[in-house]
Amino acid sequence: MGLKVTKMTIPSANFNGVSTLPTIYSLDNVQHKTESCLGEYEGLFIKYGFTKYTFPYTMQDRYDRASVNKEYLAIELENEYLKAIFLPELGGRIWSLYDKKAERELLYVNSIIRPGNLALRNAWFSGGIEYNVGVISHSAYTCDKLHTAITSLDDGTPVLRFYQHERIRNAVFQMDFFLPNDSKVLLARMRIVNPNEEVTPMYWYTNIAMPEGEEYRNVMNAHSAYTFGYFNPTERAIIHPDVPVDKKFVHARTFNTDVTYPTNINTAGDFFWKIPEGERKYTSYLNKDGYGFFQTSTSRQIGRKLFVWGLGEGSRKWQEYLTSDGRKDGYVEIQAGITHTQYETIPMPPKTTWEWVECYGAIQGDAKKVHGEWDGAISEISCRLNEIVTEEYLEKLLHDTRKMATSPAKEVVLYGDPWGALENIRREKEGKPPVCPHLDFGKLTDEQLPFIKLLNENSFGNACDLVPPKAWMRQPEWTKIIEKSEDCYLKYLHLSAIYLSYDQLEKAESASLKALEYSKMPTALFILAQVKIQQEKIDKACDLLIESCSLLNSDLTLARETLRTLVNAKRYDDVISVYKNLDGSISNDGRILMYYCYGLLGIGEVDKSFELLNKGGGIVVSDIREVETTITELYIDIMEAFAKRENKPFNPEEVDVPKKFDFRMFSKKKI
Repeated sequence: MGLKVTKMTIPSANFNGVSTLPTIYSLDNVQHKTESCLGEYEGLFIKYGFTKYTFPYTMQDRYDRASVNKEYLAIELENEYLKAIFLPELGGRIWSLYDKKAERELLYVNSIIRPGNLALRNAWFSGGIEYNVGVISHSAYTCDKLHTAITSLDDGTPVLRFYQHERIRNAVFQMDFFLPNDSKVLLARMRIVNPNEEVTPMYWYTNIAMPEGEEYRNVMNAHSAYTFGYFNPTERAIIHPDVPVDKKFVHARTFNTDVTYPTNINTAGDFFWKIPEGERKYTSYLNKDGYGFFQTSTSRQIGRKLFVWGLGEGSRKWQEYLTSDGRKDGYVEIQAGITHTQYETIPMPPKTTWEWVECYGAIQGDAKKVHGEWDGAISEISCRLNEIVTEEYLEKLLHDTRKMATSPAKEVVLYGDPWGALENIRREKEGKPPVCPHLDFGKLTDEQLPFIKLLNENSFGNACDLVPPKAWMRQPEWTKIIEKSEDCYLKYLHLSAIYLSYDQLEKAESASLKALEYSKMPTALFILAQVKIQQEKIDKACDLLIESCSLLNSDLTLARETLRTLVNAKRYDDVISVYKNLDGSISNDGRILMYYCYGLLGIGEVDKSFELLNKGGGIVVSDIREVETTITELYIDIMEAFAKRENKPFNPEEVDVPKKFDFRMFSKKKI
C-alpha cells in the first residue's frame, strides 16, 4: 500500500540509442495534411503552431523487433481500491491500472515494449496511459526517461512526480500523481509553465489504451463530434457529424451505425466528441455488463477523443505489429486534451502556468441503460460518475494542492535529461530568474557541455569530427549566442541546421557552405543536401548525400535517408552502388533492404527484388511510419512488373497483398 519503488521485467525490443543526425528532414504527421470544412463559428486553432521539424531532438530510430527480457524501473501507487504501475524510463507511462475490488485490469496492457514509428521522435509503443505535451504528436519523451521524484500531500499521502523541460516550446511540464487511502480514483495534477516572454503554441493530450471488442461502448456527454472524411488516403477534411449516428457523413467511415461502438468504424480514424461548454468533461469505456473505465478532469481539459485502427487488413496488421508475435487482441484509445481536437495547438500567454486535475477509475452502470438509447446512456454514466467523484471536489483539490505542486520534492528517484538545468544556467548568466526553481533538473552531461563552453568562452572550439555533435540547439536565445560566437566549424554547422529548421534556406545554405570550408564532413554535406531538397534541386541533393554516405558508411540514419532520397529521385543505379558500399553492420536493416529492393526493381532485376522482399519470411521494416505504405507499394509494383513482363492486364486495386506487407490503414475490411 502507498508508494513503492521497484523493478519490473518486461519483454522488450532493443532501442539501440538515438540518431546522430539533426532532424531537419520533415516530420510527416497525418494532422499536417488535414484541411477543415468547418464553419467560422467553431473557433478552432486548426494548423496553428504546427512544427515542420522535430529539431533539436534527435530521433529514436534505431530500435529493432527483438523480444528480450529487460528490467525497467517501476513505481507503484496502491490503496484498497486501485493499484497503478508507472514506468519512469518510458515517459512516466501508466503501464497498468488494476481494480482490486473487481479483480480486473482497467487498461489495455501490452505484453511487450515493441516500438513503432508513430511519435515525434519516431519510437512509440502501445498500451497503458501516456502523456503528450508541447507539439502535436506522441511526445518527445514517450520513450525516454523523465525526472522522477517523490513528495507528499499535507496529510502524508505520497505523491509521485514526473517533470521535464520541453525543448521545442521551451516550456516545463509537471505531473503529480497520488492515490489517497480512501480514494476510488487515481488523481493526476498536471502543470505546464511557459516561462518565455512570448506567446507559445501549446498542446496536451492524455492517451488511454482500452481493449477492443464488439461489446464496448464509449460514453461521454456529447451529441456531435469533429472527425474527418477519408474518401482516400490523400483527401482529409475535418467535418462535423452528429453522435451517435450521422446520416450525412457516416457513409465515408462506417456502415451507417452507432460510432460510439468502436468496432462499427471500419477504417482508422479519430472522433473528437464535442462536449457542450459548461457541461462536465469526461469519457468512459464500458463492456456489455456496464462495467469499465472512466476519465474526468477539471474544466481546462476540454477535449475528449476516440481513436480506432479500424477493421481492414492493414489496420489489423498495425495492431499486431505493435505487440508480441501471435497476439491477436486489439485496442482503441480514448483520449483527453486541452483543445477540442488533436489538430490544434492553442496560444499560451507569456510567463503563464496552466494547471488541471484529471482522474481515472472504475465505474459500474446499468447495462441496459449503458447500451440503450444515447441520452439514457449519458444520464446513467453522468449519475454514476457523480457518485464516485464530483467536479467540485476536483476543482477544490486543484486549489488545495497548489502549494505541494510548487514545493521541492523530498527525494529524486531518477534524473532525466538536464536541459532544464542548462536553461537555468543561461538565464542566471543573463540575470533572469530560474524556471520552476522548485524542480531539480539534475547535473549536466556531455550533451550540454559544448553549450556551457559556448556560454563561458564564446566558442565551440576547433573540433571537426567525422561523427556529428551529440546534441543540437534551436532556442532563439541560443541562436543569438551562437551567431555572436567565434567562427569555427561547429558554429556554422549548428547555424545551418537552425536556419533550415526555420526554413531560412539562403542562410542555411550559406552556413553549411562555410562549415564545409573548414572541413568536408558528412553532417555538413547532409544538411546542405536537405537545403537542396527544399530548393527542389533533387539531383544535387542526391550527389551530396552519396558523398556524405561514402564518408560515413556505417551510420544507419544517414544511409536510410540517402537511399530514401535516391529511390524517390528514381536514381536506381545509385541505390545499388550506395547499398553495396554500406558497412555490414547496417546493410541488413529492414528499411535499407526495402530501398535496395526498390533499386533492384528499378534496374529491371524483378526476380531478385521479389526474392529479397520475401527472404526469411519477408523483410520487416521496424520503423515503418504511421500511414506509410512504402513496403505495400513495393509489393504492388513488383506484381505490376511481373504482369508487364507477361503482357497481362494489371489493376493495382485487385492485387492481393500478403498480410505481412499490408499496412494500408484506410482500406475497408475484406468481405
